[in-house]
Amino acid sequence: ARNNKRIPDEVQGGTITLTNLGSFGTVMGTPIINQPQVAIVAVGAIVKRPVVVETPQGDMIAVRHMMYLSLSYDHRIIDGALGGKFIYRMKELLEQFDTKQII
Repeated sequence: ARNNKRIPDEVQGGTITLTNLGSFGTVMGTPIINQPQVAIVAVGAIVKRPVVVETPQGDMIAVRHMMYLSLSYDHRIIDGALGGKFIYRMKELLEQFDTKQII
């Protein structure tokens, strides 16, 4: 793909594309669907940001690594609520990811 040598037969059968905008240092972007696929998820660069963290002592501001996820999809095939649920579930899975888990 990096050398522009992909042919249509090599991308047949897919439904969702994952693109990494973060590899260029980009924090956020709006990806365009690669037809005939129905959706594309873009991941931005992981950067440190001040965020509000809930603790037993109350809300606090802490520095955390953050990353934006973007989802573009064909509304003729995917309802907006389903698209929102998909990206929310992806967020949950990434936030709970265990690097020590053995598969």
